[in-house]
Amino acid sequence: MPLKAVILIGGPQKGTRFRPLSFEVPKPLFPVAGVPMVQHHIEACAKVPGMKEILLMGFYQPHEALSRFLVSAQQEFKIPIRYLQEYAALGTGGGIYHFRDQILSGGADAFFVLNADVCSEFPLLEMLEFGQRHGDAHSFVILGTTANRTQALNYGCIVANTDTQEVQHYVEKPSTFVSEIINCGIYLFTPAIFQHIGEVFQRNQQELTLEESSNGWQRAEVIRLEQDVFTVLAGSGKLYVYKTDGFWSQIKSAGSAIYASRLYLNQYSKSHPERLAQNKPGGPVIRGNVYIHPTASIDSTAVDHTCVLNTIVGWDSTIGRWARVEGTPSDPNPNDPYAKIDSETLFRDGRLTPSITILGCSVTIPAEVVILNSIVLPHKELSRSYKNQIIL
Repeated sequence: MPLKAVILIGGPQKGTRFRPLSFEVPKPLFPVAGVPMVQHHIEACAKVPGMKEILLMGFYQPHEALSRFLVSAQQEFKIPIRYLQEYAALGTGGGIYHFRDQILSGGADAFFVLNADVCSEFPLLEMLEFGQRHGDAHSFVILGTTANRTQALNYGCIVANTDTQEVQHYVEKPSTFVSEIINCGIYLFTPAIFQHIGEVFQRNQQELTLEESSNGWQRAEVIRLEQDVFTVLAGSGKLYVYKTDGFWSQIKSAGSAIYASRLYLNQYSKSHPERLAQNKPGGPVIRGNVYIHPTASIDSTAVDHTCVLNTIVGWDSTIGRWARVEGTPSDPNPNDPYAKIDSETLFRDGRLTPSITILGCSVTIPAEVVILNSIVLPHKELSRSYKNQIIL
């Protein structure tokens, strides 16, 4: 069965919660558990039998780092990988509709669509088998998982038939409780999806014609799978949900990237033991699941002198002896098996929300200072301690 995969990587106007890190590298290439965020998606797609091509889709301008990554990923995974650049932000449905001919070229029977800003075990094979057991060539599958009742309001909520798993009702970020089953941002479509997206496009054009909008040609192509397509498909017998008990989380901020790294590192003992650091004579003491970049040199006394906790340290930064650089983790409630990471806002009640500490690139922290819950922009040389501040 010939398959393709589309990974939605967004563009530069997104990823604002990743600043200042996103100043240096596009968010999809931000390292999570030692490899670029989007590499986890590509690796999962490349393992699916029949996968013919992987398409990255977004509105980043041609980017040297992105081009280098695509070349190396093609070599590593032995599969064609291309980047399709949208002329503007077209939404989760508008982009795949705009490039539908590219997606369908070569005769793909079905294709996956994955949002780049999630981490997951990516049960793609299970979704494929589930899709073959349920529905027909004109039906589609959403990956779902269970959230707690309060946090479910922050996601797309799915009401499904408990016997058939057919989606009967779909609401994106409802104002009141609808369901504990949430949308994971990973889908399995057949080419029939383009008929439904096309109907939304035609409807948008008609509405914009009535409004006599001057830029209607562009706005008509902005289509959201969740609000514009799934809400209509729900209850039609064409949309199903495959529920996973495996790990899943959004990666909307730098703090959630630390949590995602931990989830992937925990999985590495089975999937990639070679990526985990091991204790060796004369080397540093390894505690837990740890990834050390091949270019990094870690002294055997690394547990002494300086403390760095819940922090992302940018490239070419220096932290002095006896300094303490610490942030507040944004992990889900460990006592609730269905808890997810809360949506983080940079400020609350006019104050910086306590979160992880981020040091941009080329930041110098002197000896014997304390940096707590702060964001330090690149190329700063600090001279004193800071707490709950953005250091410009």
